[in-house]
Amino acid sequence: MAQNALEQHLLEATRVVEQQLDAEIEKLDRMEDDDYEKLRQRRLDAMKNAQKQKQELMAKGHGKYYEIASEKDFFEESKRSKKLVCHFYRDSTFRCKIIDKHLEILAPKNVETKFVKINAEKCPFLVERLRIVVLPTLCIAIDGKTTDYIVGFDELGGVDDFPTEMMEWRLGRAGAINYQGDLVNPPEFGEKKKGGILGFSKTSKTIKGRDDEDSSDEDDW
Repeated sequence: MAQNALEQHLLEATRVVEQQLDAEIEKLDRMEDDDYEKLRQRRLDAMKNAQKQKQELMAKGHGKYYEIASEKDFFEESKRSKKLVCHFYRDSTFRCKIIDKHLEILAPKNVETKFVKINAEKCPFLVERLRIVVLPTLCIAIDGKTTDYIVGFDELGGVDDFPTEMMEWRLGRAGAINYQGDLVNPPEFGEKKKGGILGFSKTSKTIKGRDDEDSSDEDDW
């Protein structure tokens, strides 16, 4: 009895799917040449518009990773671009050079976001205002407002040789780039550990303080 009911249900579901497919085929059959041309033109217009937007963003400095000179530049850049990733660095901190390597790869891949860096020693007011106490620190600003920080390497796997995909994933979690992958689980690499990958911890919206026990061995500011 139950078997018959199940078979009947499956047959009915199959008929519904077939009817939907038949309707789509009939719709395509009724399309005139003008309809196809209109559809092609809409797609062409969308591609042209996307290309135009990309060119406009690149004219504003998107698509590359470069240094800004002053605190004034930071505020101007955050106003000019909807999404901004700013690396606060110091020449003597070698892990900052690791961040440079990854951002140079990500900048041309994510034109919707502006990637810049600024020497923390040359912007003491900004460092104080943003409470930056560990280098390297990535500051993320969206719509002119600071929304997130990536402090040191703890959220990037806790190792110096983390892959660029890990940085890309973390920036996606912050909404800093249009990430297309799985935002819940970080990319797998190296040796797995319980609760995550190499000491991965969940996204935090707060910046690490001077008294934080888990300060890794990045340079305190």
